[in-house]
Amino acid sequence: MSFTVTIQPSGHVFQIEDDETILDAALRHGFALSYGCRNGACGACLGRLLAGQVDYPNGPPRVLDDAALAAGKAVFCQAMAGSDLVIETREISAVRDIVVKTLPVRVSRMQRVAHDVMLLRLKLPMSERLQFLAGQYVDILMKDGRRRSFSLANAPHDDAELELHVRHVPDGRFADHVFGDMQEKDLLRIEGPLGSFFLREDSERPILLMAGGTGFAPIKAMLEHAFAAGIERPIHFFRGARAKRDLYLDELPQGWAAAHANFRYTPVLSEPLPENAWQGETGFVHEALLKQYPDLSGYDVYMAGPPPMIQAAHPAFVAHGLPEDRLFSDAFEYGAAAEARTVPA
Repeated sequence: MSFTVTIQPSGHVFQIEDDETILDAALRHGFALSYGCRNGACGACLGRLLAGQVDYPNGPPRVLDDAALAAGKAVFCQAMAGSDLVIETREISAVRDIVVKTLPVRVSRMQRVAHDVMLLRLKLPMSERLQFLAGQYVDILMKDGRRRSFSLANAPHDDAELELHVRHVPDGRFADHVFGDMQEKDLLRIEGPLGSFFLREDSERPILLMAGGTGFAPIKAMLEHAFAAGIERPIHFFRGARAKRDLYLDELPQGWAAAHANFRYTPVLSEPLPENAWQGETGFVHEALLKQYPDLSGYDVYMAGPPPMIQAAHPAFVAHGLPEDRLFSDAFEYGAAAEARTVPA
């Protein structure tokens, strides 16, 4: 059986199943409620129950004393719906609402998804979760004091593990470690979430996305969040790569295009190989975007990838009518220089 939950003061409405908590259902539908430990201990997800009945299968969490219960307080990471509900809680809508944490993580999975890209899954401690906005990144804290920054490739509602895409580049100490010595179950330390590159949901304009290399990671997070949140604005994703083999995890955007009527996908190869028999777009990815959208005045544009791509696209997009406050970008740097400072990658 499912029930309806209404969030106040926003008025957002979502459905909750009888086997999930209020927090899990809200995140599944793309509504970012505040939370911390997700085990009922910290009280970060504490809110008010304005109408309806909730159940706590393991008993009320300790943060709910008699006075809190009498005042209608509820811990949404543990509470399950026993009826239709009206709840009062704060929804996360901007970076200022996010708590930056330093946490240990364990490498739970390593998957080589391209000749030079490793997908890492990082498991958080049982008592912790990392709340973030789609598109943000974390820093890997290295033992010598340096940092290496990686965008989170998973959507905020899918936060049991963190997903990173690591590109193997020359003179990259951390990348060399990932591709050479790292093993599953290794421990790392991270700090995050960081950055102001995230999907703006208060706009009604169509969305154009552009990625190069592992810039696919934050764009993937944005898209998975948009689909979960039921965003119906038209979305067109342009993805640039040298050759077909560099379009790692290409089955994902292909599948999204088949599943979502408001989503289009255009891969663009700058150096297609003869054996690819490539029939799609070629050249620079930003030029392919402009060929289809010569007037950008009515769009929001997000782009992530190597600095040359960003540097070429920025003035070109503005010259084609895009207001600068509707252009959101994340420029990646690779190799030793990137490991010496904090830049998303």
